[in-house]
Amino acid sequence: MAEKKEEFVVSDRRRFAPEGELRTDAPTAEAEVEKPAPTATPQATSAPPAESSSPSPADQQAQSELSEEMPPPPSVQEQQEQRDAYKASGKKLDDLFTQAAPGKARIPAEMTFERLIESFYMTALLQLGALRAEGETPQVDIIGARQTIDSLSVLQEKTKGNLSDREQHVLQNILFELRMAWIEITNAIASGAAGGPGVAGPAGGIKK
Repeated sequence: MAEKKEEFVVSDRRRFAPEGELRTDAPTAEAEVEKPAPTATPQATSAPPAESSSPSPADQQAQSELSEEMPPPPSVQEQQEQRDAYKASGKKLDDLFTQAAPGKARIPAEMTFERLIESFYMTALLQLGALRAEGETPQVDIIGARQTIDSLSVLQEKTKGNLSDREQHVLQNILFELRMAWIEITNAIASGAAGGPGVAGPAGGIKK
């Protein structure tokens, strides 16, 4: 059985005839050029969102403080009622003292700004060791004394323009005296820590 030969077809791709005329049956240029297969344009992939760094402890504390709402202050009427009740309770206590020891009861004096400053002053002297009970060894609390002196400084700043001349004068003198005493003691402590001859005691003595 004879094998069937494949037919070989020759395609005439000339666009012009031998006479130079344009052939009407010639394939067009678009047909001759094989168009490349369209390639899929890569889609822009969005980068993954960067992981937010965890807030620092300071930021967390600041956010916590902002989230906490302060309670509303008491009304004017509530404050007045509480003030009256406080005074009434104080009067009852004074009457009890008077009845317990007629003529000998010591009624506490009314608190004033000067007495408030003097209470801070006495506290600082105790902390600096300048005051002590008889027979007791002076105890110096240098950190506590600084806090007391700083408290007086805050009062001076916050009450600026609201004090009488006498109140301002008393506060200035007390602060000056306490600061000088505190500087002397801290210098003595530093001298002793550096191997100096000794540390000056609060009462003026020298501790070897």
